[in-house]
Amino acid sequence: MTKLRITMTKSDINFEKTQKRTIKALGLKKPHHTVVQVDNPSVRGMIFKVKHLIKVEEIKDGE
Repeated sequence: MTKLRITMTKSDINFEKTQKRTIKALGLKKPHHTVVQVDNPSVRGMIFKVKHLIKVEEIKDGE
């Protein structure tokens, strides 16, 4: 199963509340914070909504 390493690259200050909530739902707290999430359609949708604030890398099972 593929996982995603998601890193917040920019602050969510001065962005819409829905984008702030999406960042929080992904588990990110502050800039340069990294979390690992399972790759599924709901996470991909959240990533698409805040793609300008984050960086995403795919992680294979062995890594």
